[in-house]
Amino acid sequence: QVQLVESGGGLVQPGGSLRLSCAASGGTFTSYHMGWYRQAPGKERESVACITRTGETKYYRDSVKGRFAISRDNTKNTVYLQMNSLKASDTAIYYCAADQRWSGVTSGPDYWGQGTQVTVSS
Repeated sequence: QVQLVESGGGLVQPGGSLRLSCAASGGTFTSYHMGWYRQAPGKERESVACITRTGETKYYRDSVKGRFAISRDNTKNTVYLQMNSLKASDTAIYYCAADQRWSGVTSGPDYWGQGTQVTVSS
C-alpha cells in the first residue's frame, strides 16, 4: 500500500508560481498512475492533472491547461505539479493521488495524501 506526502504549498500572489511535490513510499512507484486533485472551500474535490506510470500520457482539466504541468521522477518516487500564472480561483487544498488503474486515478483514486494548502492572494 502506497503512502503519499505532499509539500510545497503556500501563499502566492496572483500571477505567481508554485511547485508541489508528492513523495511516495511503501509501494512500487512505477506500478501507479499518479494525479493531483484539489478542493476549494464549499466545493467538491476535482481532478487537476494526472500522469501515467511512465509519464507518456498526461491529463489536465481545461481550467489549468497551459498553466500547470505534471511530471514524475521514477528514480525519486516523486510526482510534481508546476503551477504558473496562478489565479485566485486556484486557491484550494491540493491532494496527491495514486491508483494502479488509469480510470481510477482520473476519477476516483484508491490512495490519497493529506493535502497541502495553496492560497493565491494579493
